[in-house]
Amino acid sequence: MSNPLPSGHFLDQPPPDFVSGTVDGSVDTTTLAAHDFDVDTRTGFMPPDPPITRLPVEWELWEAILDQAVSTKLQLAEKPSLTEDEMATSESWRKSVRDKLPVLSTKGLVVSELLLRRAHHVLTFIMHMYIHSLPLNIEIRIPRSISIPLLEVAAYLQLPAVATYSDTVLYNWSLKSTSQEKTPPALDNIRSQDLFTGTGDEQEFYLASGRIEIRGVEALKLMRATMDEIFLGDEIALRRVTGYLHQLALVVEDLTGILLDIRRGCDPEFFYHSIRPWLCGEDSDPTNRKWIFEGFDEHPGIEPPTDLSGPSAGQSALIHSLDIFLGLDNCSTGEGAFHDDRRTLLRRMQIYMPKHHRNFLRHLTASPRPVRNLAIDGDPKLVEAYNEAVRSVKRFRDAHIQIVAIYIIGPASRKRAVVQDAEIVGVEKSSALKGTGGTHLVRFLKGVRNKTAEAVVEIERNLKTV
Repeated sequence: MSNPLPSGHFLDQPPPDFVSGTVDGSVDTTTLAAHDFDVDTRTGFMPPDPPITRLPVEWELWEAILDQAVSTKLQLAEKPSLTEDEMATSESWRKSVRDKLPVLSTKGLVVSELLLRRAHHVLTFIMHMYIHSLPLNIEIRIPRSISIPLLEVAAYLQLPAVATYSDTVLYNWSLKSTSQEKTPPALDNIRSQDLFTGTGDEQEFYLASGRIEIRGVEALKLMRATMDEIFLGDEIALRRVTGYLHQLALVVEDLTGILLDIRRGCDPEFFYHSIRPWLCGEDSDPTNRKWIFEGFDEHPGIEPPTDLSGPSAGQSALIHSLDIFLGLDNCSTGEGAFHDDRRTLLRRMQIYMPKHHRNFLRHLTASPRPVRNLAIDGDPKLVEAYNEAVRSVKRFRDAHIQIVAIYIIGPASRKRAVVQDAEIVGVEKSSALKGTGGTHLVRFLKGVRNKTAEAVVEIERNLKTV
C-alpha cells in the first residue's frame, strides 16, 4: 500500500529512539515541540518557559529607553485635552530616541531566537510609543536607532517590523508566583511583562488571549490524537475520534468563556480610547500617514516593510488551527477555501505569526485525511460529534463578535457622534471600522462566523442505505 502522507509530513516522521534521540533532520513526533513547529504539548503556541524579561547588557540602552517611556507615562497624541506638560514630556523622550540612542548592532542577537524575540518586542514597543505620541500633524519618521535594528531583527525572525500578537501575548508573559510553577502555568498565575499604559485593563486584554492559548493546549492534543486515529482508520479508531470531537467541543466552550470573561477586568471605553491606539499599525493611522523607516535605503539586502498592521487576536495560530483541522474553509492555506477578500485577510494574519507556527499550519493543512471528509462519510454518531465541535467554534465566533461590539463598535459609534457634533478637523469621520490588525471588522467577522455555521453536516444525507 502506498504512503498517503505527503513527503516530510510530521505524521510520517520516524518515531524517536529514546536512547539515541531523533534521527537528524527528522521531527520529534512525541510532542509538537519540534524545532520545525515550536508548538509544545504542554504549553501549545506559548513557550514552555516564561520569555526572558531583559536583553543582555549589550542592548541595555533599548531596555532603558523603554523603561523611561513607561515610567514617564507617555500619552497618546490623540488624547483629548492633552496638556502642554504631557506634550513636552513626550517630545523630550522622543528627542532622546532620536539624538542619544545609537544604532546598536544586532549580530550578537542571532545566536538565540529567544534574544531575537525579546529584541523584536522591545523595539516594536519603542516604535509604537514613538509614533503614537507624535502630534497628528507631524510626518512619521522612525529614527535610525530603532528602524535599522528592528528591520534587521524582523528579517531574521521573518516577521513584519511592527508589533504583533506574539509581542503582546505569546512572548510577553511571566509567572506571578514561581513557587506555584507548573507546566502549563495556571491561568491565574500569569502576568504581562510590558504594557503601554501600565494598567490592569491593558494587562487583562493581553491575558485573556494568553489564557485562551494555555487552555487551547488540550485542543491541540485532541487534534493530534484524532489525526493519529484517522490514520489507523479502523472501527475502534473511529469511535475514539467521535469521543475526541466531543471533548474538543467542550474545550472550545471553555475558550468562549475565557473570551467573555475579559469584561470583568478591561473597561471598554478605556480600551478603545487609551489602549487600542497604541496598538494600531500604519493602516489604522487616524490621519493616514505613512511610516518612514530612516536609513532603510542604506540596507539593500532588507525587503521594504509592507505589512504594518498592528497586533490582533486574528494572528493566533490556535484559532487558525481549529479552522483548518475542522475543515471550516476559513483560513486553509490549501485550495477550496474562501475565494474572496476574507480568505486573503486571514492569510494576511498568518504573515504576522512566528515562522514556526506558520509551518505548523501548513503541515496541518496537508493532512491527507481531513476530519471533515471522515464526518461526511461517517455514521450519525461521528457526524453529530463533528457538528458539535463546529457549533462550538461558531459560538466562539458569536462571542468574538459580541466582544468586538462592546469594545470597538460601541465606543467608535459614540466617538463618531462626538466628532460630528464638534466638527473636529483632521479626524476621519466615515472610514470603515478596522481592527488593530487592519481588518474591516464587522463584514470580516460576520463572514467568517457564517461560513463556520455552514460547515455543519446534515446527518440525514449521511445515513447509509441498507
